[in-house]
Amino acid sequence: MYCPFCGQQNTAATGRCAHCGQSLQPYAGAQSPTYQRRPDIPTYLVQAILVTMFCCQPFGIVAIVYAALTTSKISSGDYAAAMECSRNAEKWCWLAFWLGLIPMLLYAIFIGVGIASGSMH
Repeated sequence: MYCPFCGQQNTAATGRCAHCGQSLQPYAGAQSPTYQRRPDIPTYLVQAILVTMFCCQPFGIVAIVYAALTTSKISSGDYAAAMECSRNAEKWCWLAFWLGLIPMLLYAIFIGVGIASGSMH
């Protein structure tokens, strides 16, 4: 069970979040689970757009899709699925970043070695 306040995963048997200490139970008398406030779940949409533009487009697009799904799940109140989509968006952002950065660094090293050896004019 995910905490509706901080988004951390807890065991179903506990009545309070191990991270923030808030009650995991809905308000008494409520027809459906209603919580005090929405958890702060990062969407990683900005990061996904940036890695798509500057690093690795294929993986960046996957990150954008997961970021959009995070926003959709938060709007529908499905916080557990939103947390999972958020984690996936973060994972794909980092993957796109590193897979875009490594070839750029190798290219810069290649150019630097070429200039240093004097083979490029």
